Amino acid sequence: MGALQSSPGQPEYVDLKEKTGFSFSQIRVLHNRFKLLSHNGETLKRDHFNSIPDLACNPIRSQIIEAFFDRRNFRQNGEGPVDEIHFEEFLMVMSHFKAPSPRMIEERESVRREKLRFIFNMHDTDNDGTITLEEYRHVIDELLSLSEALEKDTAKGIADAAMLEVASTSMGHMEPDEFYEGITFEHFLKLLKGFEIELKMNVHFSMMDTPTFCK
Repeated sequence: MGALQSSPGQPEYVDLKEKTGFSFSQIRVLHNRFKLLSHNGETLKRDHFNSIPDLACNPIRSQIIEAFFDRRNFRQNGEGPVDEIHFEEFLMVMSHFKAPSPRMIEERESVRREKLRFIFNMHDTDNDGTITLEEYRHVIDELLSLSEALEKDTAKGIADAAMLEVASTSMGHMEPDEFYEGITFEHFLKLLKGFEIELKMNVHFSMMDTPTFCK
């Protein structure tokens, strides 16, 4: 679709609104951001993300950037990386950071699962459907990094305790070492039960430097 030349209300925006759930004004903000990052080009490449100051110091910078070039995040049932993305793909990835409607319980659960799938995919870099113990600990570090001065050892302890609990209650037939070999997405959902990611992993349209993770 490229760098759209339409304005809100025209067919291109209507189609994107239906696909992503963003409002016309939100699409316009994101389209302006896309044009700024791409220097008014029709596509974004990885190097374009180097101009985002807040992203430069993010500890998971590479994972965030790769997420924008991962077909799994385009809502098209695709797999594998791409070298560049058009505005529609950019918008599809950004839609994973859309906040759920506060009154919609069913939507909130769907958005929660979607956001956790996005995070899972970021760490499942070889696309084998599992993440390792170390990768899971990394996820916990990210999700708890802004919580009341939790130290890394504390986060590690929470990660290990949660894994052992799931292993004992849900995978009782498996040996601990087998479980540690790889965490599936369904395991991942159980491990993070109760963490309100759907309320925290949202894009702030007044601060468009980078998606805000768990703020």
